Amino acid sequence: MSNPIQNRYEFVLLFDVQDGNPNGDPDAGNLPRVDPETGNGLVTDVCLKRKVRNYVGIAHGEQPPFEIYVKEKAILNHQHERAYKALDIDLSGDTGKRKGGENVEVARQWMCKNFYDVRTFGAVMSTGINCGQVRGPVQMSFARSVSPVVPLEHSITRMAVATEAEAEKQGGDNRTMGRKFTIPYALYRGHGYISAHLARQTGFSEEDLALLWEALTNMFEHDHSAARRQMSMRGLYIFKHDNALGHAPAHVLFDGITVQPRDGVSVPREFSDYQVTVNDTGLPQGVTLLRQVG
Repeated sequence: MSNPIQNRYEFVLLFDVQDGNPNGDPDAGNLPRVDPETGNGLVTDVCLKRKVRNYVGIAHGEQPPFEIYVKEKAILNHQHERAYKALDIDLSGDTGKRKGGENVEVARQWMCKNFYDVRTFGAVMSTGINCGQVRGPVQMSFARSVSPVVPLEHSITRMAVATEAEAEKQGGDNRTMGRKFTIPYALYRGHGYISAHLARQTGFSEEDLALLWEALTNMFEHDHSAARRQMSMRGLYIFKHDNALGHAPAHVLFDGITVQPRDGVSVPREFSDYQVTVNDTGLPQGVTLLRQVG
């Protein structure tokens, strides 16, 4: 692995969904997430990080130093135990394995070295076998739709049945009713932040950074489903500072990218219904705008 990054970054994500559910809310029957005050759609940071993790896992085959710590059905304490075994540290009789101790820091470093998402997003690894806690250099916000959304509810049927008992019900009527929720169209905007200071603590490198841009650009291409028929990355705008501290507040840089419906468009239904304006001429000295998509 190369040395940790030396520059501060912020980035803006633009992505859209058509006739799909970008992030269902399990507390609301899997309805698309919506801000009830404004009607704008929401996609959580957890959802976006999940897609980055999935892409990295596919791209690198779950091999060190690009293993994924948080994944479906993973038993996290087994991963912690791997760290101690790899470091040849005997856990038996180690009173510090749950409350801390001199071995926790070396175990934490091992986890950062081997798991991409730990050194990128951070992790709480103090459950059971203690590998400490990591505050990741890459943080992401909720994404919010540019315009209000109207979730639609669709009734669906299943003609097949699972058991003979179901087949005999209702005089042979095998239909099972269900519901599916979609958004006709929405363009979402999210923000991200990358700290060079925290990257030094986890070892987040230039190679890791390049992989992050690759994952953000392509994460929807490997996540298609009936519920997410078409999600597309429409813009990835990266602000690079020429040092670790940076030269301007993040919100000032974000304000230089504006997205709004074009004149005469009252109900946007495709990306071309929006106007994206990028002010790259008035950037503070020491800040460079890089465009990966869009």
